[in-house]
Amino acid sequence: MINYKKLIEKAQNALQFSYSPYSNFKVGACVLTKSNKTYIGANIENASFGATICAERVAIDNAITSGDKDIVCIAIVSQSGDYTFPCGICRQVMAEFSNNLEIVVAKNQNDYKIYKLEELLPHSFLQKDIK
Repeated sequence: MINYKKLIEKAQNALQFSYSPYSNFKVGACVLTKSNKTYIGANIENASFGATICAERVAIDNAITSGDKDIVCIAIVSQSGDYTFPCGICRQVMAEFSNNLEIVVAKNQNDYKIYKLEELLPHSFLQKDIK
């Protein structure tokens, strides 16, 4: 059973690492893998906005570069006090590593919603579509 509150807590802790001088919108994420390991990420902005990377992709990249590719769940928080959903690019990256991924969007550890990736990105473009 997934401890969603623990994932949310780790995502909240990741907020401190956000580099967001342009938007002042801090986002933190925590990925859980099948091996029961967690990886955090925070958004990293750039003056060339296209070079900005979202917290979700930082967390996923941390898992992948650690050799842990079986992603089970990701928790996402922001400083906004509201639910923060992943952008389209992040959803597509998530689909690359898990089509059954659970996405937790949280206001805090006691107020969160859980979605399946397929709900947020129906008919995603996958590796099988290239063949």
